[in-house]
Amino acid sequence: MCGIAGIARRDGPPPTARALLAMAAALRHRGPDGHGLFTGQRVGFAHTRLSIIDLAGGAQPLTNEDGSVIVVYNGEIYNYVELQAELETLGHRFRTHCDTEVLVHGWEQWGEDMLDRLNGQFAFALYDRRDQSLFLARDRFGVRPLFYALTDGDLVFGSEVKALLASGEVSGSVDSEGLDEVFTFWAARAPRTPFRGIRQLEPGTCARWREGELRVRRYYRLDYPAAKAEPGEAVSELDSLMRTGVSLRMRADVPVGGYLSGGLDSSITCALAAANSPYDLRTFSVTFQDPALDESAYQMQLAGELGSVHSVEHIDNRVIATVFPDVVHHTETPLVRTAPAPLYLLSKLTRERGIKVVLTGEGADELFLGYDLFKETVVRRFCARQPAPGRATAGVQGLVGPRARSVPGDGDVAGVLSSQFPGRPDGHGQQRRGSVPVPGPPTVQIHGRVARRQQASGAQGERDPAALGRRRRAPHAGGAAEAAVSCA
Repeated sequence: MCGIAGIARRDGPPPTARALLAMAAALRHRGPDGHGLFTGQRVGFAHTRLSIIDLAGGAQPLTNEDGSVIVVYNGEIYNYVELQAELETLGHRFRTHCDTEVLVHGWEQWGEDMLDRLNGQFAFALYDRRDQSLFLARDRFGVRPLFYALTDGDLVFGSEVKALLASGEVSGSVDSEGLDEVFTFWAARAPRTPFRGIRQLEPGTCARWREGELRVRRYYRLDYPAAKAEPGEAVSELDSLMRTGVSLRMRADVPVGGYLSGGLDSSITCALAAANSPYDLRTFSVTFQDPALDESAYQMQLAGELGSVHSVEHIDNRVIATVFPDVVHHTETPLVRTAPAPLYLLSKLTRERGIKVVLTGEGADELFLGYDLFKETVVRRFCARQPAPGRATAGVQGLVGPRARSVPGDGDVAGVLSSQFPGRPDGHGQQRRGSVPVPGPPTVQIHGRVARRQQASGAQGERDPAALGRRRRAPHAGGAAEAAVSCA
């Protein structure tokens, strides 16, 4: 991943190279391969580069032929080859082979409608000198971050809050409401952040700044149309999408690796990557001291099947405690669990092995309902439909209590759960240590830690927010990694 930053002035002195260099320095860890600046009368850009495509010719900021459109960009446009071919047929001439140049020519051709054509994960800033406007955009699901602050018409933006603070134009005071959201939802909900006056561009959103005014609009909304395909057709389409998605993400001028957790999500992704890689696939895993969390047997089995060059990071509690301050520094938010620490250590191992880009299984649990939280939601909805006295208590206790039992009567909760959630994308079909069986066909497994917390906090289902959605397995590295490319 790269780092982008910039300043736009409504009036007054132009952005200084000194301020832009300070912002770039704050983002050096995102782009250790080089940096670039643009300084104009009203707008200035800074960029730190992690070179992946067109290593020699992809430096930024990058312009069109006459210099009227300038862009800084973080991410990857996976369909850039097809877009470049289309733009060339329309008369545009390309000077590089990098995906960044698609943005400037796409802007010339389609303007903001270009966003509908992009298949990728990105955050970019584009300055159009013809009307003195600055355009910001973030990908549909917000894989790449973008923060900004607007003060008296002046706009400051960057890939991380650290860049905004380094500019000397933004303070770092705490937003109490943002902090409250962190400890309620695990993260401040976009556009809010834990910092007062600093906002994040929401996923699927773009913004246009001109003469001190910033107009934000949503260009993408997730839609769930009614299913039209038969189950067999849906499976075939999913298979095609998975193969295409992984193949597109293998477009790079450097070797692409994979995080291998041992679960189905990363295992499928790595298997597809191995079939598309011109190199011996490099895979990376973490192991834990706690046997209940360690999945090294599955990791080694998969690595052997794929014939990958496999590297392992062994993690204990002492190491997690040691790196946790660094993790908080990079995440720029309070953390309610230590899961990002293993991600950080795995990213470090990946970089030390010379791999800049990795595929992950991140997003599978959200897409395929793999979190225990989704099962708990079904329980709550079931109980809400039949709120007879004691029934909700019996239902929850029957699923998570120490002596689990099915809820009597019509609409058995265990049956509802097992029919809607027969398996998890990140599991192996094996009962884990501490699981609580629900007797009687059909059955469902709920993680023992969830059961213990539920028992401790009462039978009505009131839960500590930090326990909601706790994963059954140890998480593997993903979006927080320095060089990670999510394959969600």
